[in-house]
Amino acid sequence: MNQSLSIKLKLADRDYPMQTDSNTESRLRQAAKTINEKVKEYRKQFGIEDRQDLLAMVALDYAVESLTLTEENEDVQDMVSKKIAFWNQLIDSALSSE
Repeated sequence: MNQSLSIKLKLADRDYPMQTDSNTESRLRQAAKTINEKVKEYRKQFGIEDRQDLLAMVALDYAVESLTLTEENEDVQDMVSKKIAFWNQLIDSALSSE
């Protein structure tokens, strides 16, 4: 059974207390690290200091990335489905000609 943990994540120089379980903790910490790296990158690249603006830009960046990956995944699933249908048809054809 997963034990509930109280953790504190720092995002854009601000602490956020959270409740999580041991299975999710490492992913949350890695996500926070990734967000902070992006915030630092945008702060340096654009000279923006406003925390809300930086977090909004990071959120937009990850939303676009998520949508792109979803579209790519759907394309791959469609291609795999078509190949499976092709092979099923080929197998059915071979079995029915015996």
